[in-house]
Amino acid sequence: MQLMRLGEPGQEIPVVTQHGKYFDLRSVTTDIDGAFLAADGIARARRALNAGLPELAGANAMRVGAPVAKPGAVLCIGQNYAAHAAESGDAAPSVPILFFKHPNTVIGAYDEVVIPKGADKVDWEVELAVIIGKEASYLASPEEALEYVAGYAVSNDVSERSYQVEHSGGQWSKGKCCATFNPLGPALVPADEVGDPQQLSLRSTVNGETRQDSNTSDMLFSVAHIIWHLSQYLVLDPGDVINTGTPEGVALSGKFPYLRDGDRMELSIEKLGRQEQKLAHFRR
Repeated sequence: MQLMRLGEPGQEIPVVTQHGKYFDLRSVTTDIDGAFLAADGIARARRALNAGLPELAGANAMRVGAPVAKPGAVLCIGQNYAAHAAESGDAAPSVPILFFKHPNTVIGAYDEVVIPKGADKVDWEVELAVIIGKEASYLASPEEALEYVAGYAVSNDVSERSYQVEHSGGQWSKGKCCATFNPLGPALVPADEVGDPQQLSLRSTVNGETRQDSNTSDMLFSVAHIIWHLSQYLVLDPGDVINTGTPEGVALSGKFPYLRDGDRMELSIEKLGRQEQKLAHFRR
């Protein structure tokens, strides 16, 4: 079972998918958001699916929206793979590095990614996204942290490196917060259907050429450690998204050209599916 949101922006229909079929979830909830997740939404959706839900007509032709609506926060962990830290010219961090993306960066898995005005260093980053299912604050240990996960999704932490480094004043978020800079999905896969989040292969390609090919087992800080660590400094709310870092193979390394108008990114994570976006210049 997977959760999706299908339809045009602002008009997405909550859907549960299973065995290639799409079932209308509107009898259970108006949307897949923090309130739904906090109210035991995944279990309710599963019960409704087992009891019988109507199929959604024309689902295959509908736009795929982000699988969670209006996250209150998009929290990101920097340099969480040693090889990526090295290709960035930095030592591996001793504690998780936190930065934020504006929630309005989140778009659907196949939506267009816009190159900002004046940008010339737009980069890709395949990441495992964690969607929080219940409030987490001052957790006692990493061992309990995964109990607070609703599910996982594929995330693309698109970055503009000149904004991130040269314009930053020491912070990264200027290069992370441009509109459309966080394709998410296509689906929210419940945590109990994913299993160990530290055993997932993840890949990215640009125009069909491999860029990243790694595994979440290579993370410096595990998903559980990240959630526990963040809970010591802030309150994680249901529906919040955590991007857990990207492996080596980005343009910042100098091994590959930065993205240009018309380029296509494809990203995938084992058990979570694939997403694809085309790049286009900013326009009014």
